[in-house]
Amino acid sequence: MASTASVHGKVVVITGGARGIGLATAQALHRLGAQVAIGDIDDVVAKEVAESAGLPLSGKLDVTNSESFTAFLDQVENTLGPIDVLVNNAGIMPVGRLIDEPDTVTRRIIDINVMGVIHGSKLAAQRMVARRRGHIINVASLAGEMYAAGMATYCASKYAVVGFTDSARVEHRGTGVDFSLVMPSFVNTELTAGTSGIRGVKNAEPADIAAAIAALIINPRPRVRVTKLMGAISAAQQHIPRAIGEAITRALGGDTVFTDDVDTEKRRAYEQRARNG
Repeated sequence: MASTASVHGKVVVITGGARGIGLATAQALHRLGAQVAIGDIDDVVAKEVAESAGLPLSGKLDVTNSESFTAFLDQVENTLGPIDVLVNNAGIMPVGRLIDEPDTVTRRIIDINVMGVIHGSKLAAQRMVARRRGHIINVASLAGEMYAAGMATYCASKYAVVGFTDSARVEHRGTGVDFSLVMPSFVNTELTAGTSGIRGVKNAEPADIAAAIAALIINPRPRVRVTKLMGAISAAQQHIPRAIGEAITRALGGDTVFTDDVDTEKRRAYEQRARNG
């Protein structure tokens, strides 16, 4: 693996950087000497955490709006210089049965989780290809190659991110621009509030995902799964009969973790913010 010195001085943009994985990644890369800019729809919190962490720039970013994305990238480049790395991290995960999901929530998941990644990747790549260098890291999920009851639209959004990123990666081969996927399992953030995770499997921490992103910047590769155990389970399920894979999921409680087993009171605050902005 290349030295962590290869991160020092890089200009890194992180979407959804005010909380959770985004914030943990910003802090980790800042410690390695990167110039980190965080964008978030909640610019008040973004400003507070940026000042607390000593980050050089934060701002309001609506990833569903290409004009907002362009303005934020312009602000970063005018302040810090050409963008070396974009981490498309912003995402939401409302859960529940499909028949109970309002169309407005369905659209919101797709707009943030899919269109946000596409907007960011396209706008950053246009700048990076012209310079023949850059790295776009899209935070997907193991839900982009697995599936579970209670998160049909979320899974659809993450499957989309996986296919999009792999296609963009091969399209940009030889341009100097790398595309990578980070595929977390359950992570102990507000996103999973009120859910218990997979029975017998330890959840990841935001710092685990941050470390994986830092490793990708140091040594780019197409994808990384976190945690190793859940990644191995996910990879293995691609090569076993569907009925067996689904039986394993049921045995681990996967069929009810996002439906009957949700603690709605613990999850209420997150669901309200995710669904309504």
